[in-house]
Amino acid sequence: MKRTTSKVLAGALLLGLCQPVVALAADQDLQQKMDALEKELNLLKDQLKDTAHKVDRVESKSLGRWLTISGDYMFRYDYLRAESPSYYPFMPGFTPATSTSPAGAATYLGLGPYAQPFGPTGPFVGSAAPASTVSNTAVYTHRFGLNLNAKPVENVTFAARLLMYKAWGNQSDSVLQAGNTAYSFDRAGLFDGTIGHLPGSSFLDVDRIYVDWENIADEPIWFSIGRRPSTDGIPTHLKNNTKRPGVGGIPALLVNYAFDGLTLGWAPDFDMLPGAYGKFCYGRGFSTGLSDTRSVGNSLKDTDMIGVQMSPYNTDALQVLLQYNRAFNVFDAPEMVTGPFSQMLTGPKANLGDIDWYGVNLLGEVKNVGPGTFNWFVQGAVDVTHPNSNTLKLYNPYDPSGQSYIETNQGLLWSGSPNSTTGWSVFAGMRYDFLPTLTKLGFEFNHGSKNWITFSPAEDDMWTTKVGTRGNVYEAYLIQELPLKPISSYFSKVFFRIGYQYYDFDYTGSNSWLGAPVDMAELNSPMSAQMTAPLRNAEDVYATFELHF
Repeated sequence: MKRTTSKVLAGALLLGLCQPVVALAADQDLQQKMDALEKELNLLKDQLKDTAHKVDRVESKSLGRWLTISGDYMFRYDYLRAESPSYYPFMPGFTPATSTSPAGAATYLGLGPYAQPFGPTGPFVGSAAPASTVSNTAVYTHRFGLNLNAKPVENVTFAARLLMYKAWGNQSDSVLQAGNTAYSFDRAGLFDGTIGHLPGSSFLDVDRIYVDWENIADEPIWFSIGRRPSTDGIPTHLKNNTKRPGVGGIPALLVNYAFDGLTLGWAPDFDMLPGAYGKFCYGRGFSTGLSDTRSVGNSLKDTDMIGVQMSPYNTDALQVLLQYNRAFNVFDAPEMVTGPFSQMLTGPKANLGDIDWYGVNLLGEVKNVGPGTFNWFVQGAVDVTHPNSNTLKLYNPYDPSGQSYIETNQGLLWSGSPNSTTGWSVFAGMRYDFLPTLTKLGFEFNHGSKNWITFSPAEDDMWTTKVGTRGNVYEAYLIQELPLKPISSYFSKVFFRIGYQYYDFDYTGSNSWLGAPVDMAELNSPMSAQMTAPLRNAEDVYATFELHF
């Protein structure tokens, strides 16, 4: 019995002594497995990081990461009607001088047998044109715009906009004219700065193409160069139903012209002045050719413009914008691509002087006004001309040598003597957005004084750029968006727009700096001869169907 008990105790003691050894071996095996799993996990993490880096590299080079494409299409219908008073045409037509040409008060230029009859105040005037009604009951046009935006490297972006705008069944701008008669100088033919913004051909022309460099030296400074975004500025975005232009935009009352140039801007971060910025702009409106001292009269200079813009307060609720522009060596007339003057205006022939502009612009948005949003704007501007003694020169088509031009008395807002003038204009309007039905209702009014002149021929008003009118223009419009879900982008939309414009002209020459304006009641004299047929009033009923994507 004692021996059995001893054996049991010895076995239990031996088992107890072996237990730590077994446990130790199990712990070592578990630790080895955990170490192996950790190595595999770290290897998997490294593989995932490498894969993620490869994906980032691939995605960063994919088009969707650095290039965006957008565009717009517009079909437009216009019903045009206007009243033209009796007036004396400035140039009834060119006829070679002969021995049987009427004498009277006319004299002749020293052009041999290719002389042009002249009257006491310039080209021979002829008899008065009777009053008339001008109309086109169905003008159909369509416009296509293609936008490309790229971000190829850090802090540098590239933007381009291509435009096509044409009338149905026509490859020229003649839809805005009646034979050889034009009713405003800015609609007498297409030229650089307006191509793509007025009905022309089916060619897709470059409207904008520029590069922006931001955060220069890690400061809120930017530099931009190229064909500028100097068209469709504030407040045209309200009527066009587009986004409000950013810091690259300009006030449409002063400039709506496709300039080539550059901008240097600064946008400091001031708590008391949210969104404040300032910028200096430079653009070239006309570039002359080489100068050769052997050529007589080869003194034509480039036409340049500078602008200084300051916005001390810039938010959605309120934007305050101050603008100063100066145009140097304004050309007498651009080269008309087509139109009644295309044979006579073969490019600038003389510089007429300089023009200063000063503008104040206020733009605001008030949300939660009933079931919608109320948008408003007020703009005012003053122009001051600084003419020289030069006047408009016309090419003489009856001189085969091509060396002679017909002198006129049409200077920079003067006829007879180079006097400085001052003009002014106001432009105001509103748009109410009724959010439940996506309906937008707007009204605009502008008035220009006798000597008001702007630089906005690229506005797409059919009769003439309304903000350059010497008189009053009233416009009302309605925009109806369709409640369709965007697919291509957040800003994609389809809408209809109908509107009505009424022009009430006080003086002649709206949107032209050639010659002195004439009161509409004083056109019954040959001394008040006009280059384009004046309008006493005009109206435009229009409707559009538009897609933005």
